[in-house]
Amino acid sequence: MDELAKLKWQCRRGTRELDLLLNDYLDNRFIKANPEDQRYFLEILNLEDSILLARIDQLAKRLGGVD
Repeated sequence: MDELAKLKWQCRRGTRELDLLLNDYLDNRFIKANPEDQRYFLEILNLEDSILLARIDQLAKRLGGVD
């Protein structure tokens, strides 16, 4: 299995929202991203869903997108 296929599999999560978000980044931005951003994405894939969702929620609140 090639590396992108492995990453695609890791993007399959417990919620549809995370599946869509992670797969969109992988499909549309990962290859063009600089190495630092690619490493950060790989770290994100290692987070548990509950932690990742909590961090996304915190960021959205900080940016004013969610109450």
